[in-house]
Amino acid sequence: MYKSDKNNEKKELEFELKYQKSLSLTERFRMMTGQSKLILEMLIKNGHRKPFEVIKRARG
Repeated sequence: MYKSDKNNEKKELEFELKYQKSLSLTERFRMMTGQSKLILEMLIKNGHRKPFEVIKRARG
């Protein structure tokens, strides 16, 4: 990730786009799936991913 002393969002975006364009399709997918796994692990670790529940509605 590009970081500069000044918060220049335009330069950061240009840097990120240039980097992404330099990767092959396979590399981009590997990076995407790796980040997805990391996010899933973080969610589970912090208790934000609950197992499936069946909720029954009462008839009234």
